[in-house]
Amino acid sequence: MEQSSFRNKITVMHQYDRLCKMALKSEVINYKKHMAYRQKWEVMLSELSAKELSRLFTMDKYDLEIYHFQVLDYDIEVTDALIAEALHTLTEKKRNVVLLSYFMDMSDADIARKMNLVRSTISEHRKRSLELMRKIMEETNEKN
Repeated sequence: MEQSSFRNKITVMHQYDRLCKMALKSEVINYKKHMAYRQKWEVMLSELSAKELSRLFTMDKYDLEIYHFQVLDYDIEVTDALIAEALHTLTEKKRNVVLLSYFMDMSDADIARKMNLVRSTISEHRKRSLELMRKIMEETNEKN
């Protein structure tokens, strides 16, 4: 009787052992399938291009960081504090020429028509304005 009980125990142990091995084998197959799926569809962040990376986040813009200038019928926003400070030091005409030229992409002829000036005057205003702005920005950078 003891021998049949012993054989039953060994049989149950072998059955349990086989069941565990089958479960582990099934888990290995599932794991390999999952890893193949991830490898096919997932990409490391270091492999993304700059354009793809830029789509993954957004930058909040606050009104405190934006400077507004009203030029003719246009409301122009400047986000760089140093440029905005330099623009504030210019006379209104020179500031308008720079803003219309560089922020609204208008040609000298278009600006001249809008401001009722000669095209050569617009060109001269822009040239001198940029020189003044460069000096102001360099001085500000040297202070900081």
